[in-house]
Amino acid sequence: QVQLVESGGGFVQAGGSLRLSCAASGSIFSISALGWSRQAPGKQPELVAALSTSGSTNYADSVKGRFTISRDNAKTPVYLQMNNLKPEDTAVYYCRAGTYYSGSFTFSYWGQGTQVTVSS
Repeated sequence: QVQLVESGGGFVQAGGSLRLSCAASGSIFSISALGWSRQAPGKQPELVAALSTSGSTNYADSVKGRFTISRDNAKTPVYLQMNNLKPEDTAVYYCRAGTYYSGSFTFSYWGQGTQVTVSS
């Protein structure tokens, strides 16, 4: 099992920035990818950013050029730097953990979530 703990959510005005952090623990030897999903009220979850241990990344079109996923030299923690935030970025953001194989990310684990609210 892998445990994920997020931090860094909050309230920000449109155009502002936030950085989310996610610490993974437990059987982290079994994972080769970390990422972030979000879910806005009444909407399906959306994978917004993913990062493999080999450095491959993937971003949702809605956040490209504004969000950056990164980590330090170790596998964990992973960060999501969110710039130029828009009201439509308002959601609960969840850290994800899983695997990266043959160019595809597969996520199995969820964190507890952290709220991000962007006012207009």
